[in-house]
Amino acid sequence: MRGAARGLLRGVCAGRGGRDRGQVSVEFLGIAPLILIVLALLWQFVLIGYTYSLAGHAADRGARSGTATETGGEAACQAAAMKDLPDAWSAGADIECAPAGDLWKARVGLAVPVLFPGAANFPWRVIGTAGAVKEGP
Repeated sequence: MRGAARGLLRGVCAGRGGRDRGQVSVEFLGIAPLILIVLALLWQFVLIGYTYSLAGHAADRGARSGTATETGGEAACQAAAMKDLPDAWSAGADIECAPAGDLWKARVGLAVPVLFPGAANFPWRVIGTAGAVKEGP
């Protein structure tokens, strides 16, 4: 009896498995576009965050270079702000450096790339600002 029941069970499972062949493939093909969209959105959010980081870092470097007593000034501020920017971001960067009282302020605006840096940009800009106290008397 035990052998017959086991054989019957094996036959039922084998028959059911045969009708469901390819079901996982069909389900994966149905969900694959959603997975790709989520990955593209995550990548875009990473690019936006990286652009904010680049803008803040460039503004900070520019402001610190502008405060140097001997080599500082607007030209040094702009050069230092552009120095570490990757090519895809530096192409459309707008940098403003100016003294403001006892501070040297730098403002860096960068375009946010769409999925691939250098291909296309969103219409808005990410702004990074920084200030540093002037050195010397």
